[in-house]
Amino acid sequence: MQMKINNDTYEVITSQDITDIEKAVDKSALTMPLVAVYCGSRLGNDVIYEQAARELGMALADNGMGLVYGGASIGLMGAVADEVIRGGAEAVGVIPTFMLKHEIAHEQLTRLHLTDTMHTRKTVMAEYADAFITLPGGLGTLEEIMEIATWRQLYQHEKPMIILNINGFYDRMIEHLKYTTEQGFMKQEDLERLVVCNTIGDAIDLLQTMVKIDAAVNTEKMAGN
Repeated sequence: MQMKINNDTYEVITSQDITDIEKAVDKSALTMPLVAVYCGSRLGNDVIYEQAARELGMALADNGMGLVYGGASIGLMGAVADEVIRGGAEAVGVIPTFMLKHEIAHEQLTRLHLTDTMHTRKTVMAEYADAFITLPGGLGTLEEIMEIATWRQLYQHEKPMIILNINGFYDRMIEHLKYTTEQGFMKQEDLERLVVCNTIGDAIDLLQTMVKIDAAVNTEKMAGN
């Protein structure tokens, strides 16, 4: 299946395609590890969030790391991508076709992939990613980091997961996860794998020590096989 955007034609990656994820996602031409950044398609009510998104994008590029994200040009998503691209790093966007009605696809990406569903989008992003960082965002952002943490809990990947707690945004969620652990619904080791960083510098330092390109990830199981 194909779709046209601004005179460019794109193959739409489907749920069937991701049963052979290595064929659907060709990483052979990439020159740097990619960090998946989960964040809002809105800017939020405090300028500190956009500032942090732009600072993260610059820091990734300055430290030889690229981006894989939701593909939009708006909100914190667009801010991160703008700075990664401006810094000369690779940026891969992945967006479902139905979301094109709501989120304008970024026009300066290294690669843009279109998918048939949200699940396909997340599987493609996970295949590209060498690590995951969560900036502030809404329901979609929360769902993404919780799902990737669940995949880690179920031994589907061994990639670093960082919650970037800008402005204390995730304080309440972190407290709830600690409470969940205290009540016996989550293992302490799974809690600790969600590493909380309060500054972008701390997150970048962590990535530099933990990220290895092509780290193992079982995306076949993610696709439901």
